[in-house]
Amino acid sequence: MDSLLVEILFGTFFLLMALGAPITVGLGVSALAAMLYLGDNPIKMVQIAFSSVGAFPLMALPAFILAGALMEAAGLSRRLIAVAETLAGPFTGGISAATVVACLFFGAISGSGPATTAAVGMLMIPAMARAGYARGYAASITAASGGLGIIIPPSIPMVIFGISAMGLQAPPEAIEKFGTFQSVSISKLFMAGFFPGCVMAGALLITNYFRCRAAGYRGSAEPLSPRRIMEASLKGFWALLAPVVILGGIYTGLFTPTEAAIVAIVYTLFVGGVIYRELDFKKVNEALETTTWLAGRVLLVLFTATIFGRILVENNVPGVIADAMLSLTDNLYLIWALVIFFLLIIGMFMETLAAIMILVPVMLPVAYQMGIDPIHFGIVMICTLSVGFQTPPLGENLFIASGISNVSIEEISLRALPFALAGTAAIFLIAVFPEIALWLPRAVGY
Repeated sequence: MDSLLVEILFGTFFLLMALGAPITVGLGVSALAAMLYLGDNPIKMVQIAFSSVGAFPLMALPAFILAGALMEAAGLSRRLIAVAETLAGPFTGGISAATVVACLFFGAISGSGPATTAAVGMLMIPAMARAGYARGYAASITAASGGLGIIIPPSIPMVIFGISAMGLQAPPEAIEKFGTFQSVSISKLFMAGFFPGCVMAGALLITNYFRCRAAGYRGSAEPLSPRRIMEASLKGFWALLAPVVILGGIYTGLFTPTEAAIVAIVYTLFVGGVIYRELDFKKVNEALETTTWLAGRVLLVLFTATIFGRILVENNVPGVIADAMLSLTDNLYLIWALVIFFLLIIGMFMETLAAIMILVPVMLPVAYQMGIDPIHFGIVMICTLSVGFQTPPLGENLFIASGISNVSIEEISLRALPFALAGTAAIFLIAVFPEIALWLPRAVGY
């Protein structure tokens, strides 16, 4: 490995980040500087960028973004949240617990943390405030729960992880030492994310209960009513069916994640336009505009991060970093602790998708060397980065929750800290017990 190359690549990147340049510019310029140092033709950047969008699974990215935007416009998300709200009852912390459940529901159709926070927060933060909850607490539980949107499948970061990991193979010595590794596929990641998402949600619910008991926060004024639950479920039947159709088709092998995204779009157009009749041409156009903006932003990062990662791999930088980490300790649990701590720090300062695309080529070799299944590693990585949505200074969910609740980001950050700690404890649990993530893919024959 050329040490000067590493200094040029990372030095240019961090300098541009410190100057406030967009991450796309930082990645692209640093990659160009490294290529010029290596004597490569800059046209190689264009070739790599073009080939990076040729992957069939990448089609799922804009399709899932569009599906989520259409579901919001068609009223599916509102009906899902209404079902969750009927589950609150008069119990301690009932409404805030319903917020966590609502984020689970919405995460199963959006695949985005900020989108989940915005959709659920618009309805649940005012509801909690009316029930006597402090607006800061209402905003903090919503920001924390919004991170579930990228863990519960379908998940946009899982799509990006799968694409980033497909070109990385386990080294022969790792295969010989630890046996054959599972290939990385987005379908496996989607299946593996279900139970870890439930574990993360469980940690939030437990923390919420004890904090609400201390603060005296109750549920709704109305008793838990099976009739209300049934009425809300009947009204939201087609909305509740959406995750079943999407995930059921993937889990049964009926269609791939990319095909599932297209099915989700067609399903939403039918339900929103024919059954609920809330989806018109204006709303479809707005959803298309949102998709264009978000997908374009992600693809620009993908182009430059792919080039950045290709330079790292071609010059064996990940292998050197893996050897350096393993020279510190060969204890699996200490390695997990180092990886999780590092990702928590990264999540505070870097956008999730960019972090995945940059770090997968660097950190996956460490997982291979330690005999960690890449699917398990990917789930732990995404769970850890999801905590970054609720931690400053970048925390996107904090800004969204602050805008909805009119509470300062500083207050929300402090109130969200116990939820971040609970999430971190859940992540260590998922890391130490890999079957939490791997049981479901293996049970269905993957």
